Amino acid sequence: MQLELLNEQGQATSKVDAPDTLFARDYNEALVHQVVVAYQANARQGTRAQLTRAEVRHSTKKPFRQKGTGNARAGMTSSPLWRGGGRIFPNKPDENFSHKLNKKMYRAGMAAILSQLAREGRLAVVDSISIEAPKTKLLAAKLKGMGLDHVMVIADSVDDNLLLASRNLPNVLIVEPRYVDPASLVFFKKVLVTKAAIEQLKEMLA
Repeated sequence: MQLELLNEQGQATSKVDAPDTLFARDYNEALVHQVVVAYQANARQGTRAQLTRAEVRHSTKKPFRQKGTGNARAGMTSSPLWRGGGRIFPNKPDENFSHKLNKKMYRAGMAAILSQLAREGRLAVVDSISIEAPKTKLLAAKLKGMGLDHVMVIADSVDDNLLLASRNLPNVLIVEPRYVDPASLVFFKKVLVTKAAIEQLKEMLA
């Protein structure tokens, strides 16, 4: 598989060889969906909590007499049928949202995503990416000069300059190969990979 090599102006100057095991796999939509959903589910903290009828603030006094009012009989205002009452089956912080995903499935799903990005022309390669100072303006100008505005950059190493300069750019994400996730790969319009990062991705996923 050959990928486009971009220069500083964002123009494709040549092609670089990339492993077929990582960039030429068939697209498996069901597997990709499962990988993305599992990643998002495993990132959930599960901190939501609702109150039972014993936990809501209420009075134990009977709201009205048992008979003669025409209303359904009621013993206390904490009933789940009442507004402000407790929930019958409340969500609790100890709820487990995690999905089990085998390593082989995860690697195959990531390779399928990268392969589809390459086929759609949304993935390109650069020799390297760096800036002289930790300035957001410098990185924004560099990416704009390459014609990129909604991009994920996978660099073999991310120094402090790149890290600090990219934090305030809402549509730019710069990560090392070990931090690449399926949700971000699907989300960003363009993915830029350095040559050295391709070898690291091959070791991780191929």
